[in-house]
Amino acid sequence: MIENYKFGMMVVDGKKYTADLIILPERVIPSWWRKEGHSVCAEDLADLLNEKIEVLVIGTGFMGLMKVHPEVRAAFQAKGTVLLAEKTSQAVETFNKLALQKRTAGAFHLTC
Repeated sequence: MIENYKFGMMVVDGKKYTADLIILPERVIPSWWRKEGHSVCAEDLADLLNEKIEVLVIGTGFMGLMKVHPEVRAAFQAKGTVLLAEKTSQAVETFNKLALQKRTAGAFHLTC
């Protein structure tokens, strides 16, 4: 569960992270880097296509400035995975709620 989020910082299961990250049902992948800083392309999340997840929640930043390319949505839709992209503060709430009900992953941009 995500316990806290504020600009540039997230606490997940008692551990503090200060860089963008991916949360999977069994583990956290710290320091999530993207090919282009403020956009998400299919390559940035290719490994998640092999994960058994029902929902992917993408936090697009404090101000929501990170954009999700249409091919990302298409790739996860083709796999049968619901993809939700929201400002990170809202995405945290969505992730915590859905993680209690479904196999949920999250990819979070912590700044801008």
